[in-house]
Amino acid sequence: MTRQVQAVPGFTGFGEGAVEFYDGLLADNSKAYWTDHRAVYERDVLAPMQALLATLEPEFGSGKIFRPYRDVRFSKDKSPYKTACGASVGPFYVQVSAEGLLAAAGGYQWAPDQLTRYRTAVDDERRGADLAARLDRIATTDVHGAPLTIAGDRLATRPRGVAPDHPRLDLLRFRSLYVHRGWTPDDALHEPEAVQRVTAAWRAARPL
Repeated sequence: MTRQVQAVPGFTGFGEGAVEFYDGLLADNSKAYWTDHRAVYERDVLAPMQALLATLEPEFGSGKIFRPYRDVRFSKDKSPYKTACGASVGPFYVQVSAEGLLAAAGGYQWAPDQLTRYRTAVDDERRGADLAARLDRIATTDVHGAPLTIAGDRLATRPRGVAPDHPRLDLLRFRSLYVHRGWTPDDALHEPEAVQRVTAAWRAARPL
């Protein structure tokens, strides 16, 4: 039987204006829009995300919420604000946006030395087979109606020096590896049930 996490007082779901706020930001990513709607962000997005992390902390640890401002110094896209509110707890990630709720876990971007260690592990028969089995388990675990999706940046061909008949060639192509589950905007986004969705997704991702 799945153990349920009870929401602490204060987390009642994301505010009714959260999705509309990000819909508007997608249409008008400007300082003027942000200034005019900052109170909506703080009330319907930021405060609920803080309460969500507080609810998850006893099981997963303390988390941090990412700044809403984009670093545009080296980007062609000069839009000043992120179009989602994201937070991380170690390898776990949660996000709310105009697309709804997203829960994820794993490695989104790897440094060269991390990629080297990953491929060495996947090439090893024992560790590589273990990872493949864990991913198979994740891909068949129901998380509120659907399993987690396995994703990541992948090579179109094969890494240099890897045999074309390697039994775990598909895994060796990954340059990052994570799993995720999303929910489009619905009533549950604005209710305590949202924390149950994130909890179920993060628990299902633990084997990774």
